[in-house]
Amino acid sequence: EAPPAIISIFLGDQLTDVFQQIKAGGANSSIPKGTLTVGVDVLPPLPKDAGDRNRTSPFAFTGNRFEFRAVGANQSIAGPLVAMNTIVADSLEYCATRLEEATGGDLSKLHGELQKLLTEIMNEHGAIIFNGDGYSEEWHAEAAKRGLLNLKTTVDALPILQTEEVKELFTKYSVLSERELQSRLETYLEQYCMSIKVESNLTIKMAKTMIFPAAIRYQSELVTNCANLRILDYEFDTNTLDRVTQLVKALQDSIAELETAGAEHGSEDLLAEANYYCNTVMPLMNKVRAVADELEGIVADDLWPLPTYQEMLFIK
Repeated sequence: EAPPAIISIFLGDQLTDVFQQIKAGGANSSIPKGTLTVGVDVLPPLPKDAGDRNRTSPFAFTGNRFEFRAVGANQSIAGPLVAMNTIVADSLEYCATRLEEATGGDLSKLHGELQKLLTEIMNEHGAIIFNGDGYSEEWHAEAAKRGLLNLKTTVDALPILQTEEVKELFTKYSVLSERELQSRLETYLEQYCMSIKVESNLTIKMAKTMIFPAAIRYQSELVTNCANLRILDYEFDTNTLDRVTQLVKALQDSIAELETAGAEHGSEDLLAEANYYCNTVMPLMNKVRAVADELEGIVADDLWPLPTYQEMLFIK
């Protein structure tokens, strides 16, 4: 999955309607599930899932469970599970304590106090419910109005581990000490820096030893073709040759910039180092990639040494 950085919860129309009713004072009805029409006459109407599906949500309720979809492809699920289980434990303790204090052991008061507590929680935290398109600009603007965080990069997100709220949560239940949180922050930052460094070096190597030679060969073919046409006194234009020449120069320049950026920086401050890789090195990697992408669309297919987007998408 590739959800946006804004953490929101998708409940589906049916559960959201129940949520809003409870928030208003009590649930008395629910939206029917409905049917799914597939547009094929020989197939009967199918019962539609109450939650339906929303692949742009990082935390979605589907059928009978929540799915958390924001774990990175190369990450272990252990860390997110530790965090979510700790959050759930804190929430359950909060609710249990509030109900015990409010009822004083009188179970006849439980239903009324439970309704009050649910309404209070939903009013306080209901801003996290969102069933729409998580990629849309409208949602990003709305999320900002709701006060939801939009931590777009790893470097933006990791310092949250050192906030007082997070420290208090994990230490309260003896899940992680402040020292353990600090060690994890440093480990994550070090892993991040190392990953970007390896990717940067690989970008340079691929660009210098694979893409650049292919572009030069194609440029040479174009030069030879133009020279032969000139000898035969044919009319021709050099638009393609001019563009390839520009891109070859741009590729050389962008590779040199990336090499310089990777060689000139070193800091004992891991957060500063991570910020440098995020805000300086990665944009330069993307600059190399942008030139390579344009060359891929021009250089002859038999000269291109890598699988093209067309080949990877099984279109060719």
